Amino acid sequence: MLNPIVAKPLKESLLSMKGFSKRAVEEHYKLYNGYVKKYNEIADKLKNVDLSSANQTYSDLRSLKTELTFAIGGVKNHEIYFDILGGAGSTPGEMTRSIQGWGNLDEFKAEVKATGLAARGWVWFAYDHDRDFYFIYLGDAQNTYPVWNATPVFALDTYEHAYWMDFGSDRGAYIDAFFENVDWNEIENRVAAVKK
Repeated sequence: MLNPIVAKPLKESLLSMKGFSKRAVEEHYKLYNGYVKKYNEIADKLKNVDLSSANQTYSDLRSLKTELTFAIGGVKNHEIYFDILGGAGSTPGEMTRSIQGWGNLDEFKAEVKATGLAARGWVWFAYDHDRDFYFIYLGDAQNTYPVWNATPVFALDTYEHAYWMDFGSDRGAYIDAFFENVDWNEIENRVAAVKK
């Protein structure tokens, strides 16, 4: 059975990021907490679901398990997103080698930004363990991560809730601010963990 999960605390450094208001970050964090609560609620309901009524068109089991993937996607994506922010201008080190396929950091950022403008939900920079390479993936919803056996080392939230309060409809300016606040040291740790 599924164990309950607990929300990670909000890092203090996120409340003073350049371009992001404290209120916008706190509201975004509340949304993440909502995903944690829904995951726990669904996990609890699954303990007593009627397995005999399972059906691909509609059943309580199908509904609960589908929504569970959305809730846990919301949890995991936001945890990566919040973990890699709050860096206040740190610079990539080992990560630079991981993005060499793009030529340089500016070209890498340009592709992330373009992918972010094209996405309806998320952008992930992830390592594909089967193919031994990094790629910038696009996902339109919490539960549409496109590749199995890939480990995201960063996540960019492109849902409107992530930027509307501070940037209005200017998603590009939000993505620029995102990069100004990336904690490259945290990403370096994630890249090192992937290598293990």
